[in-house]
Amino acid sequence: MCGIVGLVSTTPANQQVYDALALLQHRGQDSTGIATCEGRTIHQRKAKGQVREAFRTRDMRGLLGNMGLGHVRYATRGTASNEEEAQPFYVNAPYGIILVHNGNLTNTRELTNELHLHDRRHLNTSSDTELLVNVLAHELQAATTVRAFSPDDVFNAVEVLHERVEGSYAAIALIAGHGLLAFRDPFGIRPLVLGRRNAGLVGADWIVASESLVLEHGDYEIVREIAPGEAVFISEDGEMTSRQCAKNSVLIPCSFEYVYLARPDSIMNGISVYEARLRLGDRLADTIMKYVPLSDIDVVMPIPDSARPAAMQVARKLGVEYREGFYKNRYVGRTFIMPGQEARKKSVKQKLNAMHSEFAGKNVLIVDDSIVRGTTSREIVEMARAAGAKSVIFTSAAPPVRYPHVYGINMPSRGELVASGRKIPEIAAEIGADYLIYQEVADMEAAIIEGSDVTALEMSCFTGDYVTGTVTPEYLAWVEENQVS
Repeated sequence: MCGIVGLVSTTPANQQVYDALALLQHRGQDSTGIATCEGRTIHQRKAKGQVREAFRTRDMRGLLGNMGLGHVRYATRGTASNEEEAQPFYVNAPYGIILVHNGNLTNTRELTNELHLHDRRHLNTSSDTELLVNVLAHELQAATTVRAFSPDDVFNAVEVLHERVEGSYAAIALIAGHGLLAFRDPFGIRPLVLGRRNAGLVGADWIVASESLVLEHGDYEIVREIAPGEAVFISEDGEMTSRQCAKNSVLIPCSFEYVYLARPDSIMNGISVYEARLRLGDRLADTIMKYVPLSDIDVVMPIPDSARPAAMQVARKLGVEYREGFYKNRYVGRTFIMPGQEARKKSVKQKLNAMHSEFAGKNVLIVDDSIVRGTTSREIVEMARAAGAKSVIFTSAAPPVRYPHVYGINMPSRGELVASGRKIPEIAAEIGADYLIYQEVADMEAAIIEGSDVTALEMSCFTGDYVTGTVTPEYLAWVEENQVS
């Protein structure tokens, strides 16, 4: 999971990209990078840490040009602490291409061999983004003719890229002296939205980003989602063209975007994230009523912030008082995307504090968006008991996470997943809850896609079914052996 943005503007791009990345900071905190294009010259700056830490005035002054792109990284490939693997990635031929990518490629071993042996391209890192930009560069060089540069050359290159690359990828690239390219994998697993803003007599500004909130903040009109398998090219002077570049494409977006990753004020694939989370709460309440007498629940409490909409709906539907028992320190990052288990465990108590007055002597029903490793859940249950809770019922707005996620979320090892190989009562004992209730898989899918044109979701971490169809047990074992520390 990462956040990406790219734009072609009638005014300098640097501050606009910076502002967009600040809005996407929830999608990654390991590192960040910005690149701009001034004529045929590409300028870039990337560093470890968050956006506000990485860029100083002197850095922004050097990021010249009206085209730009940016990235916030949450490491799922390579090493989280390695600045060399921060994005964007650059290759000098053809033209000069610099690229950012959100997702995970699942045939990296094969691509690495092909690039070395057949394409004769050198790789400096283990990042799959470096693989992706080199595949694009190789195919663009092969597609380029002796005539003048054409968007058709770019689209032809992306067509071949789709045939070679497997996995999830939403990508944005600057092609020096020509324009901006954005494309999405044939399943549309990771999000990418296109926006336009009227710039008066000088034309129009264009933007592509991971989430719609970036467009709304910049007063862009949301044009549409970039379709699965589609490529969009925007020239330096603001002319936009597009083409469907995949032979077989179908929209199957990642369910975890709606459960946890995205900001609630975003709309993805025509689905309001906030409204989807409200519906998740409604469905969860129905399940709770099957297993727990209402007399055993005094209050409903969310784990802030992403579980709040679901918890509000649970309380409303159950007719039980809704209370805010946990205070969140907003200066600590999201624990799920902390690099390393020890960092996650340490940050839980720094992030949350239980208010004794809300817990003392009460039977508390806690709602969280999901339970992945169980680290946060276990700490939260302990906090509730220490604050005086009489009993703790723990509920999850998502089903049990039982399988590795290989499409851009750091869940590579079954051994790290608290639900892997355990029945629900065993998970409850593991996290210390008196009772544990999960959302049903079918209810989660129905709640998210209700009222939209989306007909299916990527739910592999819940079901073990991988939509790309090329994820084998051998591959999963290899991923576990080579996971990020």
